[in-house]
Amino acid sequence: ALGQAIGTATSGQYGGNMDYRGFGACETIYLPVFVQGALFHLGDGHAVQGDGEIVGTGLEISMDTTFSLSLLKGQTIGWPRGESEDSIFTVGNARPLEQALQHASTEMLRWLTDENGYGLSVQEASQLMGQCVEYEVGNVFNPAYTMVCKMKKRWLPSKKAK
Repeated sequence: ALGQAIGTATSGQYGGNMDYRGFGACETIYLPVFVQGALFHLGDGHAVQGDGEIVGTGLEISMDTTFSLSLLKGQTIGWPRGESEDSIFTVGNARPLEQALQHASTEMLRWLTDENGYGLSVQEASQLMGQCVEYEVGNVFNPAYTMVCKMKKRWLPSKKAK
């Protein structure tokens, strides 16, 4: 959004090298797009990695990957989001770690209260998050740390009809 060139070694609002092992097969990942003609990079495949990537790397492997990209026009998100069969999650990338946690939590609150999301009031979403949210550590090695805020779908209301 600031017109800068971004390397693939770190992460930020745009996504990047988040090293979160929850990004896997059959998941939908939502990334913010800040400029027309934005590029996409996929790489750094790990066969296995513990939470936090505390030794600086997972077991890196080559990948044969099939994926598709779609642009959801008219929707705005601030940080990466994801959806699996049983959960939704949001990702914050920053240093210090508590700033990454704050970004992930704030993005979850936005998703739960957004009219294109679940349409809860701020009070309803805050209460739900306070009782049901789960946190996972993507990495604490890269220049920006990665925290994930996760919510099981069983706790969520049906999405609002558009």
